[in-house]
Amino acid sequence: MRRLVEFSPIPTLALPLKGRENSGSSPFKGEVGRGMGKKGMANNDSVCERDDQRRISMTIKRIALITPPYHSGVVESAGTWLNVGFVYIAGALRAAGYEVDYYDAMSLWHEWPDIRRRIEAFRPDAVATTAFTASIVDAVRLLAFAKEIDPQVVTILGNVHATFCYDEILTADHASVDFIVRGEGEVTLPALLDCLNGGADPAKVAGLAFWRDGGVAVTPKAPHIHDLDSLPMAWDLVEWPIYKYRAKNNARLAIVSSSRGCQQQCSFCSQQLFWERSWRARSPENFVAELEMLGSRYGVEVAMLSDEIPTFDRERWVRILDLLIERRVPVKLLMETRVDDILRDADIMDKYRLAGVEHIYVGVEAGTQETLDLFKKDTRVEQSKAAIDLINAADIVSETSFVLGMPEDTPESIAATIELAKHYNPDMAFFLAIAPWPYAELYPELEKYVATKDYRKYNLVEPVVKPVNMTLQELERELGRAAQKFYMHKFQNLDRLTPWKREFMLAVFDILLNNSYLAGQMRAMMKEGKEMPPEVRALIGNVRREKGAAHQAIAPIP
Repeated sequence: MRRLVEFSPIPTLALPLKGRENSGSSPFKGEVGRGMGKKGMANNDSVCERDDQRRISMTIKRIALITPPYHSGVVESAGTWLNVGFVYIAGALRAAGYEVDYYDAMSLWHEWPDIRRRIEAFRPDAVATTAFTASIVDAVRLLAFAKEIDPQVVTILGNVHATFCYDEILTADHASVDFIVRGEGEVTLPALLDCLNGGADPAKVAGLAFWRDGGVAVTPKAPHIHDLDSLPMAWDLVEWPIYKYRAKNNARLAIVSSSRGCQQQCSFCSQQLFWERSWRARSPENFVAELEMLGSRYGVEVAMLSDEIPTFDRERWVRILDLLIERRVPVKLLMETRVDDILRDADIMDKYRLAGVEHIYVGVEAGTQETLDLFKKDTRVEQSKAAIDLINAADIVSETSFVLGMPEDTPESIAATIELAKHYNPDMAFFLAIAPWPYAELYPELEKYVATKDYRKYNLVEPVVKPVNMTLQELERELGRAAQKFYMHKFQNLDRLTPWKREFMLAVFDILLNNSYLAGQMRAMMKEGKEMPPEVRALIGNVRREKGAAHQAIAPIP
């Protein structure tokens, strides 16, 4: 199951920092005020120039990278997904001479006493975390928790939400959040730490926001990193045994990145905003060599591409597929791409399958052209059906999602979307509540319909936008029924699938019944008495109903 609009596992995990005291004001005093800061506070190549007036003695050597312990159930069903952003950030920190603890508290399902023990054991000089919108509350709490353990620790926050909402965060929580890194963090974070260790002014580091003199200081944007092949990684720090792909017999799972960016303009999405509609890529040789290494050294069997559009450059993508085939790389791929790229690649879909691509998500998002145009998807409704047909014809698992809960939605419009989903015939479809990211282009049109500012609910499952003619409770009920009706249709037609897809879908059904936020709806579906294949009925008989069973380690799909 795939993210819809915001979750990003790359170093959108841009990390941030501040001073050594747990107070409402930063020790980095100066005349930078609210807004864009002083001109000239930019180039990271010279950020460690000494400024005696701002000189502060610091020794930062040990950095803990910790995911916040946030869980919503929406994307915690198919497996346990590592944070590839931490792999890049840890690699960059180590290359700069720092000692790093890669700690995925989220995937480990650790609670606060566990997190305390890990922090106390490592004794970090700085703690850095990452947050998408739904996890921002827990991320800030994590940094406050770190300061309770050690008031002198430097706290760091990054990722998409912090990049755009730094003013809100720092105004409310500058006692807990020292620095926010806006954008990519591999260059910015080591440069910042070097400056703090050298007694220089962090205002010289591009890509930061922090609290100073009663206001939010913001330095100029840092440039994008273009030579992605040169970035060091820290795969050896990953706690590999916990990362599993449940839909493939708990195969060892990695998240990998072959490119960064998105040149589309979807109005509901965070990615085109974060990457400023740019796109950069690793070389095919560099990326395929990494997949080979992950398979041979760490036993990775399945890898999900975190890229928004890995297929953007057809020539490069074909080279990747050719190398995977030539080198017989055993790692299977799960990926997301655009409808129009699949249509473009109609003549090479057999090559996708031969190269080990087993699962493709394409974003349909809406059932009407009017809504697609509002979302700025730049596709036609009929193109979505054609793309899914191509994926299915190649015997690759097809997946899509539909964004529901817009102000004009009604039970009747949702029912029509369900019928359209059946017509499109993806193997998997998810019906998700629109999440109004506060910085997205679409937000001004949705703001008056937003029913809650509790960011923990912005998880694509709990409705936060109230349609004009529905209550939130009615909308939530209709979203559940949409999943019921779609999967009832799918599992009544299992015999139409190829043997390997049939086996895969039975595994998916087991996941939906036992490990997903849809478990209640799926079980209710079985009580309707409709005819189901014997394999599915047998599976229902084995549904685990034990209460209080130990929770398997699962984490959000990025």
